[in-house]
Amino acid sequence: MHEAPPTPSGASTPPSGAPMTPAEPLEHGLKQRHLTMLGLGGVIGAGLFVGSGAGIAVAGPAIVVSYLIAGALAMLVMRMLGEMSAAMPASGSFSVHAERALGRWAGFSVGWLYWFLLVVVLAVEATAAAQIAHGWVPAVEPWAWVLLFMVVFTAANLTAVKNFGEFEFWFASLKVGAIVVFLGLGVLAVLGWLPDTDPVGMTNLTGQGGFLPNGWGGVVSGVLTVVFAFGGLEVVTIAAAETDDPARAVGRAVRSAVVRILFFYVGSMLVIVTVLPWTAQQAGLSPYVKVLDSIGVPSAGQIMNIVVFVALLSALNANLYGSSRMVFSLAERGEAPRGLLKVSGGSPGKAGGVPRQAVLASVAFGFVSVLLNLLWPDTVFLYMLNSVGAVLLFVWALIAASQLRLRARLEREAPGALALRMWWFPYLTWLTLAGLLGVLVLMLTDADARPQVLWSAGATALVLLVAVGRQWREQRERTGSERERSERERSEREGSERERSTFTGR
Repeated sequence: MHEAPPTPSGASTPPSGAPMTPAEPLEHGLKQRHLTMLGLGGVIGAGLFVGSGAGIAVAGPAIVVSYLIAGALAMLVMRMLGEMSAAMPASGSFSVHAERALGRWAGFSVGWLYWFLLVVVLAVEATAAAQIAHGWVPAVEPWAWVLLFMVVFTAANLTAVKNFGEFEFWFASLKVGAIVVFLGLGVLAVLGWLPDTDPVGMTNLTGQGGFLPNGWGGVVSGVLTVVFAFGGLEVVTIAAAETDDPARAVGRAVRSAVVRILFFYVGSMLVIVTVLPWTAQQAGLSPYVKVLDSIGVPSAGQIMNIVVFVALLSALNANLYGSSRMVFSLAERGEAPRGLLKVSGGSPGKAGGVPRQAVLASVAFGFVSVLLNLLWPDTVFLYMLNSVGAVLLFVWALIAASQLRLRARLEREAPGALALRMWWFPYLTWLTLAGLLGVLVLMLTDADARPQVLWSAGATALVLLVAVGRQWREQRERTGSERERSERERSEREGSERERSTFTGR
């Protein structure tokens, strides 16, 4: 979205009368079904199917409470983001909102941090998917699989945006379908309605130390383990800018996605800890496979491998899309090289095209990340991964801070733009900020999570330093230009006065 020039203070022009939504140069090829399924499936990934085992190991059956807390936090952030995106849709989403609310430094910082997060995580997803594919076809080396995945999804993102939408629609449909089937089988197993099974009852929820075997400390540790699994919901608001009716599309997607995703996550965990004792779970092993094996589903491991494989490819595709649109938006606002603004010609009847240079720039850094992951997974890439480990929390905090500022301005200047409103504003916004700060403090007290917070804080400080330096330089140049103009005008006035004096004296 093409932004108005910033004010002298560095903040973009505030809303006035109606939301500022100039014509988006990108193609409006995404449909409501694409956006809805992206919201449902975009966040359902390997973190749920595999990583949830680590949460169960530390929290026991109370992992359900951990997911409720983490899911509620994510849901509140998405509601805030949905409110701003429905009022002022933009391909840069929360980066644009942060610039309007807090100044150019905020938009620059959150945009580049999120881009860096996506392209680093992209390497993890590509490498993990390649390992699964290598297990199926050992003759093909993992690096060849990575190359294949990157080429396929780069090609998909370089063509019409509807291709990205179709990929995500079917990937998300498979993931959502797998969870629905899992929930159905789990409920039947709990009730004892499957062949050769007896009703489970509440035994596994109350045995082996009770519902809180490790106390509330275990619940807190569970929150730290699972909160990052909700990352990815933000892409919905980025994609909304490429629909025919962004404001309506993002509102519907946010309303449907957050509640259903909370249901899928919490419902899955409840089934898992009810069907099997929590002590049967192990970190690094999929609890879904354990449950399916226990109720006699044949080849449960391979079935889940396929689901995880699809989930990884889906996340890879979504991250490539999200990173390209974020860096494109930064370029539009003068915060990234202008060469990234080149957009392919739109098809007949469409508003625009695809930001191919932005896609190529993102995938190029993605390739670098993959190489670092393959060559130095325990050194260079580990430092990169730690440097984005807590960035999601920083992004969420800036979303909340932006919503605090923009909501008040919208209510004052353009109340009609608030088609989707944050609940109990501003109290829940402040509560969300306190919750995010609490998670960061708890991570600092955890030996395993502490390096992520420190490295991420370092990366954030570096980006902030660059942002402030850029703004200071621009302010200095602007002040210098104004001084030169004043000097020139003064010289012209003095020259005119001398001419008048000479003429009068003559």
